[in-house]
Amino acid sequence: MPQGTLEVVLVSAKGLENTDFLSKMDPYVILVCRTQEQKSSVASGKGSDPVWNENFVFNVSEGVSELKLKIMDSDFGSHDDFVGEATIPLEPVFVEGKLPPTAYNVVKDEEYRGEIRIGLTFTPEESYTRDFEVEESFGGWKQSSYMD
Repeated sequence: MPQGTLEVVLVSAKGLENTDFLSKMDPYVILVCRTQEQKSSVASGKGSDPVWNENFVFNVSEGVSELKLKIMDSDFGSHDDFVGEATIPLEPVFVEGKLPPTAYNVVKDEEYRGEIRIGLTFTPEESYTRDFEVEESFGGWKQSSYMD
C-alpha cells in the first residue's frame, strides 16, 4: 500500500432517504480513513439532494484500503439520524492518482438509499534517497597494506 496524501472532494448527494417527517433534513457527512475522522458542514434544509463542494485531506499510511462515508441528519434537540453509508475502495485512486467526481451508492441495512458524489486525488509521499555513500567498516579494524 502506498503512503501519501488523499484529497477528497465531497461534491453532493442525490436521492437520500429523508429521515425528517415534517421538514427537510439537514445532512452532513462523517469521512473516516482508518483512524482519521473529519466532518463536513451541515447542509441545512437541503433535504435529499444536498450540495457541499468541500475538500478534505487525509494522510494515508500502510494498510489503508478504503474511505468510509457516513451520512447523518443533524437534528436539533435530539440524536442525529443515520441516513446511510458508502465505502469507497482506494486502490483505483492509488493506481490512477486522480478520480473525477464519481457517484457511489449509499446503503443502509443493505438497501440502496441514494448516492453520494466524491472526487479523489492521491499524492504519493516522496521517497527519500541518500545523497551520501556509507563506507563499509569492520569494527574499526583496517587491514594494513604494509607487509613485512
